[in-house]
Amino acid sequence: MPSDDVIALVLAAGRARRFGSDKRLAHLPKRGPLLGATLATLRPHFADIRVVLGIDDDPIQLGIAREIGTIVAEMAELGMGESLAAGIRVLRNESQAAAVAVVLGDMPWLSENTFALLCSRASDRAIVRPCYRGQGGHPVLFGRRFWGSLEQLTGDEGARSVVRRHRADCIEIAVQDPGVMQDVDRPWDLDWARRNGR
Repeated sequence: MPSDDVIALVLAAGRARRFGSDKRLAHLPKRGPLLGATLATLRPHFADIRVVLGIDDDPIQLGIAREIGTIVAEMAELGMGESLAAGIRVLRNESQAAAVAVVLGDMPWLSENTFALLCSRASDRAIVRPCYRGQGGHPVLFGRRFWGSLEQLTGDEGARSVVRRHRADCIEIAVQDPGVMQDVDRPWDLDWARRNGR
């Protein structure tokens, strides 16, 4: 069943300069546009999903279903920290969730088991993240206690700094899911999906 205790916040406001075009619309074999495929992996697991977009983005053009909420990050061009902070500011006022799952919009290859494991350990006082072969991946779940810190992020400063400051509150879960490490920065990153039948 979808989690009511954890809300999913999808960061999808980036301009994807390294990709060369709008990667959110890049086509995945058998799965359609990249952002849509990412959202499809989330829908069975989260009752509430919000997508952070840039000020000029059109949710319909990006294929975002009407039942999925969107948040506009007016300063998104300054970096991921601005997008995340903008999303958290809205969630603090609109959601009673105990934790937020911060999801990158270009990671559509996460397994169902990964979501279930992470959500099972989520709480308002913990940071939960998956590890694959000793490396930390995404999504990272932040308990409500840490939302204030996320709200203070600026520029291109991602949530990694919040994780570093609160190491004692981190729960790292080993997963056998390479999807927690696999995002899309350049067109050839999509080859991973083709090679692995994803």
